Order: sequence, then C-alpha cells, then structure tokens
Amino acid sequence: MSEEDPRILELRAMRAKSREGGGADRIQKQHAKGKATARERIEMLLDRGTFNELEPFITGHIDDMSMATEKYLGDGVVTGYGQIDGRTVYVYAQDFTIYGGTLSEMQSHKICRVMDLALRNGAPCIGLLDSGGARIQEGVKALGGYAEIFRRNAQYSGVIPQVSVMMGPCAGGAAYSPALQDLIIMIEKQSFMFLTGPEVIKAVTGEVIDSESLGGSDIHMSVSGVAHLAAKDEAEALALVRQFLAFLPSNNVENPPFHLSGDDSARMDEHLNSIVPIDPSLPYVMHQVIEAVVDKDTFLEIQPAWARNAVVGLARIGGHSVGIVAQEPAVMAGVIDIDASDKMTRFVRMCDCFNVPLVTFVDSPGFLPGIAQEHGGIIRHGAKLLYAYSEATVPKVCVITRKAYGGAYVVMSSKYLGTDVTYAWPSAEIAVLGAEGAVNILFKKQIEGAADPAAERKQLAADYREKFNNPYQAASTGYVDDIIEPRETRAKVIAALSALRDKYAPAPPRKHGNIPV
Repeated sequence: MSEEDPRILELRAMRAKSREGGGADRIQKQHAKGKATARERIEMLLDRGTFNELEPFITGHIDDMSMATEKYLGDGVVTGYGQIDGRTVYVYAQDFTIYGGTLSEMQSHKICRVMDLALRNGAPCIGLLDSGGARIQEGVKALGGYAEIFRRNAQYSGVIPQVSVMMGPCAGGAAYSPALQDLIIMIEKQSFMFLTGPEVIKAVTGEVIDSESLGGSDIHMSVSGVAHLAAKDEAEALALVRQFLAFLPSNNVENPPFHLSGDDSARMDEHLNSIVPIDPSLPYVMHQVIEAVVDKDTFLEIQPAWARNAVVGLARIGGHSVGIVAQEPAVMAGVIDIDASDKMTRFVRMCDCFNVPLVTFVDSPGFLPGIAQEHGGIIRHGAKLLYAYSEATVPKVCVITRKAYGGAYVVMSSKYLGTDVTYAWPSAEIAVLGAEGAVNILFKKQIEGAADPAAERKQLAADYREKFNNPYQAASTGYVDDIIEPRETRAKVIAALSALRDKYAPAPPRKHGNIPV
C-alpha cells in the first residue's frame, strides 16, 4: 500500500485548522454561554449537507503596527453557499472565537465576495452577526471594510432578499448593515444593537446603563422599531429565516414560490359576518379577520410589538404569497401615527420589491391628532405611506371593514392610488369625518339651539351616517368595486389575485423617486 501524498495530508491538516476557529478553549467558552459556533449556526440554517465554504484559508493582514499576535484561518468569518428548501442562498457567519468576530479588511473582503456572488446569481444573502465591531488594530482599514459592505447593502436592496440575524453584539457602525437589509432577527437576552455602547456612554456622560436596556431585543422590537422579529434562542431565530424566505422569490425578477396549503379556497368563516360591532365605537380584533382570510397557520407578523395600531406581515392565500397591511382597531382605535406610517411604508415597499401582492384591510378613524404628532412630522411620515402605495406596481386588493375616514381612507390603498380591486363590507364607513365630527361642524348652531343638544346631536349623527357614511354611497360613485359579505372575503380576494396574476404596470422612466424621509 503506497503512502498518501504529503500534499493531501497537508490540505487535510489545513482544513481541520480552519474549522478550529479561535481554538478549543474559545469554542468551549462560546458553548458555555449557550451560543453555537459560526459553522454550527450555518449547519442549523441550511438544508443538511448543502454548505460549501468559500475562502477558508484567508488570514488577516498583520503588520508591525498591529497589536495582533496570531493569524487565524478564515479571519473571523465563515462564508459560502448552500440551500434552504432546495433554493440556493449565500451566507456569512461571524466567528466570535476569533478576535471577538471583529471586522477586518479581509473579513470585509470575504463578506463582500459572497454578497457579490449572491447578486450575480440572483440568490438571497444571509448574515449571522456576532461581532464586537471594527477591529481596532486595523484602524481605518476596518472602517473602509464596513463602507464596502454598506454600499453593497444599499445597491443590492430590492434586487435580492437580505437578512441579518443578530447572534450576539452588533456595536457601532456595524449596526448600519442590518439596518439597510430587509429583515432583522434578534435573540432575547443574547443579541444587542447600538451605535454607542454602554462603555462609551459612561465615558461621555457618566451614565451607567446595561446592554439589554440600551439595545436588547425588547427595546428594538417595541420601542425603536429597528428589529422585525425576535426569537427565544438561536435555533428559533434560524428557523424564522427559513420561514421568512419561503414567502419571497430568490430575486426581484422571479415570482414568489407557490405552496399547496390544503386550505379550501372557497372556505367561508361565518363568524366574520358578526365580528364588527353595530356600535362603531366598540373595537374588534383585526388579527382574527386576517387569520380567517389567509390560509390557515401561514400568517407571519412582522414587527408585532412596535406600532401595534398597525399590522403587517406575510401570509399565503390560496397557496400564493401575499403581504398583509391593516389597522388594529383594538389598539388606539386603529388610528395612524408616525410609527404606524413608517411601519406600513417600509413593508409595502419590501413587498413591491419582490413581487408580493398586497392585501390591505382598512379600519382607521384617521391620523392621530395633537401637537406631538404635528411637530414630529406626521405630514412627512404619512406622505411616505401615500408614496409607497402610489409607487407599488404589484397586484393590490383593498378590503374596507369599517372606518375609512379622511386621510386614512386616501393613503390606505384607496382605489385612486392605483389599487386594482376594492371591496367594502356592509359595516364600511367612507367619509371625510365620522358622523359625530361631521354634524358638530355642519349643524353647530342647530345643536346648540336645541332643547336637548345631546339628543339632537345623536339624531343628526344617525341621519348623517345613514345618508353618507355607508358603503352604498361610495359604491354609487365608483369608490369601491363591490360590497361583499364579510364571510365571502377569502374567496373574493383569491379570485381577485388570480385575475391580477399577470398584471403589468410599468413605472415612468426615471432614476428613482424622491420619497419623503
């Protein structure tokens, strides 16, 4: 038996070394924190046995000015490609066991390499981030590396899906890369995002604050709106990536994948016919409406804890992907404020990027009034939503379930913003103002001069609602296409989307629009 070629043995040794990361001790410390290694995370994310690594032998540039003492193969990031549900994806995972996953010039080179390959091959790009930020030893080279990544994030936006999973800290300028992507997933008690960390804040202001309170998942899911989904652990976070990508095409020139749901397209839920209270001041839960209309157990809500008066998420209807946009009348009566405007705007534009039809459920009394909102720029933020719906060329179906007052009616996928099919329930009220507000203005003197002003106001409001705030008035002038029983909504939406499957609505030639930001 001949001896093996020593060059083969050397290759095997080098491969083994590249898989060691920062060494057994650091891997053990990573596991002790309940965290997987970069390669273990990739294996959890991708279909079994499909990962192919790229550039595993790259090492960082170490010169006389560097404080680093050892070169590591891979230089703190594992990159490559594999498959999710049989579709190719590109992935990079920062390795915290090598210099805390800090970004160097060569690490940036590896990340940019897979991003470029993802673009050229029309495939999603997924980043698993676990880094202390820029590698201080490399100075401006590391900062330049971040800039290279950010530029690609911006240029490839809307062309291929980009997803970031926060597996650990994401500090300083590193936070801008996920902020430029389509989806950010955080892990409770494990991942953090901030531009200026606790140490910097303490040094500058003297204030002592912990990482969780500054930029943990709870903060970014409910207060800042930076994160889109949160998970209890790494396995759940990576499963959410797979779930999210299952709704999207691999790139902007493909259609979203079709999945047989087994849910009857003609199914009617009778409880929808009684879900909207007779009294317009009483709330109901829009989530129940959405769940009754979409294919069972397919609704993936995005940013569920932020701006809860608005609801956005991905689902399937008749096996086809759709984007759901709605108000939640059980929260702030479904009024639209600054945060709700931003939340819906971004989601509408993401769906339009990737050819995902939009289904909008409308029940809003209008925009939130008040000095704080006006001074905060509600006009500018509301204009974003108006812009997004006007710009979107995907099939658009709108269902007005109850209140569609004033500006809220206009911006929420109204027929004359280019919505293809508009339905109204019998409970729909389409008007400039609610009945009470309208009569207070129109019949002010009559109400004040009545023997019983409250009774007079009530009667006038009832008359106004009967004459004007009803769907038949809107339908008589063409503002809605049909008035349907609520239980028919699922079948009607499926039929509309099927008819719109080959919609063609090219935008006027231009470099890009100037959305108000």
